[in-house]
Amino acid sequence: MTESHGNSPMVYSQGLTKQFDELVAVEDLSLSIPAGEVFGLLGPNGAGKTTTIRMLSALIGPTRGQAKVAGYTIGEQDTQVRQRVGLLTETPGMYERLSAEHNLGFFAALYEVEDVPAQVERYLRMLGLWDRRHEAVGAFSKGMRQKLAIARALLHEPEVLFLDEPTSSLDPEASLMVREFIAELKGEGRTIVICTHNLNEADRLCDRIGILKTRLLAVDTPKALRRQMYGRTVVFHLAKAEPSYVSLVEALDYVHTAQLMENRLLVTLDDPEGRNPALVRALVEAGAEIQFVGELRRTLEDVYLRLVRHTEGAEVSHG
Repeated sequence: MTESHGNSPMVYSQGLTKQFDELVAVEDLSLSIPAGEVFGLLGPNGAGKTTTIRMLSALIGPTRGQAKVAGYTIGEQDTQVRQRVGLLTETPGMYERLSAEHNLGFFAALYEVEDVPAQVERYLRMLGLWDRRHEAVGAFSKGMRQKLAIARALLHEPEVLFLDEPTSSLDPEASLMVREFIAELKGEGRTIVICTHNLNEADRLCDRIGILKTRLLAVDTPKALRRQMYGRTVVFHLAKAEPSYVSLVEALDYVHTAQLMENRLLVTLDDPEGRNPALVRALVEAGAEIQFVGELRRTLEDVYLRLVRHTEGAEVSHG
């Protein structure tokens, strides 16, 4: 399905910048995405996500900087890049009067697919649309049309797939259909870049996340971003909370912060698995009655909002 590129990244950029007159849409973007990774690109409207995808798909040229996709250089080998990428735009156009089979057949011919009927059948069956292949696409639900549009982007077996808002404007059932299909593609080892506003979706599907606001603010796994921004917070549920417990645990060298919230003691620290037994003993010796212990779970939304609202274009981390 994909060619071997050794240890070279499948998508690479260094200082990639795009400026439209006085507007800088993307500034100094440096990325390295290995083969087989599902990478999520998150950011508010106008952050430069779509511009980034258009540059990496060789549809528009960068103002400065460099990029390679599937081993080919943007701006020098654009034809080879386009042959090796599949692109789902935010509003993919399909010929609504044509059947699903004819739609895919038309685009497969444009892609110069060797065996058009076999390739069209493969993806219609994979998507569960084979029995409806003769129906006009205009009669399809939004979810079915979106899956068909993803299939169109895959007909020529691209090494890299760019998906711009793949579940935008879809109802929950249709969104689930599309997410399941993306998960199948991930299982095949495809390299996929997803632009989305759906943070829960990105958390579930993506190996790593990049948060973009014209400049790249942070890159890492969702789990690492949560820990980096907030650390790990253990919650001790107490029969009765005493202010003295805060000063007690704050005196321990491995505790970063401690605070009381009603009958809960929130303690931020590294390595809770290793430190919790000693922490529990210290609290019990001080007279605390611990009912149970849990961990405060930060969401990707917490990380995203904190970065976008409070980081003024500064690069935070690269994992």
